[in-house]
Amino acid sequence: MKIKQAKYLLTAVRPDQYPPAALPAVSFCGRSNVGKSSLINALLNRRNLARTSSQPGKTRTINFFEVDSSLSEDTLCRWYLVDLPGYGYAKVSKQERDAWRVMIDAYLQGWPGPNLFLQLVDIRHEPSALDKQMWQYLCDFCAKSRPQPVACRLVVTKADKISKGARERQLAMIAKTLGAPRSQMLPFSVPGREGRDELLEWLEEYLINL
Repeated sequence: MKIKQAKYLLTAVRPDQYPPAALPAVSFCGRSNVGKSSLINALLNRRNLARTSSQPGKTRTINFFEVDSSLSEDTLCRWYLVDLPGYGYAKVSKQERDAWRVMIDAYLQGWPGPNLFLQLVDIRHEPSALDKQMWQYLCDFCAKSRPQPVACRLVVTKADKISKGARERQLAMIAKTLGAPRSQMLPFSVPGREGRDELLEWLEEYLINL
């Protein structure tokens, strides 16, 4: 897959604010400060399309981007990239955390079209209780019978922050903690763009089979 063009489309907090479900969605979720915005910019080959911040918990809305890409044999494909707000930031109020849960649940349940969920986890740390809850939620959600194809995968961020010798140990630990098949996990490094080509292959496989 090649990214032709990407643009910010709109911000939403409720289903009635979503764009029309005429396009498939690829949705990114993860804990605050997991590197989601940086990964999205690297994936789309744009510097500041998704806003990065040194302050965790900055993204508190659902941001939709429209992406034009070419698949195998130059087949053109347009899709939504959906940037979900980060979870688990300790300094937000209980009211804000509850609002996040309502917003995300409404999106998971309310998006009527095809959706590929990519959950991001930091390779340096054991997945948190919230990471485990989110992954289990996504797996259960995707396993349900529904008219639209839905899938989930894990992207393991900040792979450049540990040695290559420690990487496989960390990946094995994350897979065991989350109960995730190794085939559904992809290490990613923003500085070296490691994993970008493989992630684009994941997206192409998902989109081309719709």
